[in-house]
Amino acid sequence: MSINPPLKVDRILVVDDSPDNLFLVQATLGESGYEIDLAEDGKTALAKVNQLLPDLILLDVMMPGMDGYEVTKRIRQNTALPYIPILLITAHERSSVVKGLDIGADDFIRKPLDVDELLARVRSLLRLKHSIDAREHMSRQREDFVSRLTHDLRTPLVAADRVLTLFQSEAFGAVSPDMHEAFDSMLRSNKNLLSMVNTLLEVYRHEAGCKTLTLSPCDLKQIIHDVVQELKPLADERELALTTVVTDAERESPLDENAAPYPLTTTVIGDRLELHRVLTNLVGNAIKFTDKGSVTIRLTGVPLEDLPSSLGKPSNRFVVIEIRDTGAGILAKDQATLFERFRQGEHKRSGSGLGLYLSRRIIESHQGSIQVQSELHQGSVFTIQLPV
Repeated sequence: MSINPPLKVDRILVVDDSPDNLFLVQATLGESGYEIDLAEDGKTALAKVNQLLPDLILLDVMMPGMDGYEVTKRIRQNTALPYIPILLITAHERSSVVKGLDIGADDFIRKPLDVDELLARVRSLLRLKHSIDAREHMSRQREDFVSRLTHDLRTPLVAADRVLTLFQSEAFGAVSPDMHEAFDSMLRSNKNLLSMVNTLLEVYRHEAGCKTLTLSPCDLKQIIHDVVQELKPLADERELALTTVVTDAERESPLDENAAPYPLTTTVIGDRLELHRVLTNLVGNAIKFTDKGSVTIRLTGVPLEDLPSSLGKPSNRFVVIEIRDTGAGILAKDQATLFERFRQGEHKRSGSGLGLYLSRRIIESHQGSIQVQSELHQGSVFTIQLPV
């Protein structure tokens, strides 16, 4: 015989400086099966919120010392608390509904209380609470799934990669040419699978909200230089010209780390590894889908004189990166969904459909944007904008 776990009883904290009002609300809600806790002032209410973590707070607006607006404000400022709906109660017509909602309350009801209306608003806010709790529970489960997937998939793939490398290097004995070719094929497939798993894990980390960016000043010129150095052998193998240009509105020249610096900045605040990941993906794609011609990376900086003169003053200027290729181009119908999850193009070399989706998530997490312009058989241009 199975025993069902007892249903959780919703806990409601009622805050009012009037004992009569507390008794009335307690009697009304208690008859409906809710667990009720009482507080007669704002200070006591804040202490009980931290201690009890109620599912709902019924809060009188007009109280001596600390009114309901201030209590609401302090609860919403406490980021350690889970989401708790707040229903403000007032007997004064002049009480500001707008003010209450703006500082974080979820609903408003006036005295004298209508029992049916009170119960309806309580049920509505508790449904909202349960919905948000369920969503957060799913998010935590997804985070746990990511952690398990990291171990269960990556570990054997990394081990297989090492073993195959040892076989290929003849660490266990001589290997025939045919076996060398077989090991090469197996290594390529294993590396592709490992890359796909790593990309999938990064996507889930972003979607689960467990991806933490390590922000610092990043010189995009240096990141592009590193990406070009890493991918140049691939471009040379395909006989493609891989060039980089740094420019502002008036000047332009090949990117040269030994050249005199322009009076402009190409530095943004970002996560260097994540931005490197995006550029590696975009430039790598441009090389992969280009059979002849070139891939050009254009970096447009912001003139220093256009930046705010005082520290801490925000700038509305953007550093722009364009990756232009002379490849096959992208169908118009594919461009509309190119950055969506698991959207693959019709090109025979199209991958899992995760790389561009992850790139968009990373760029948007940096408060930037990414777009594409392309014509079939005329090449493509991917444009990234990142705020200075």
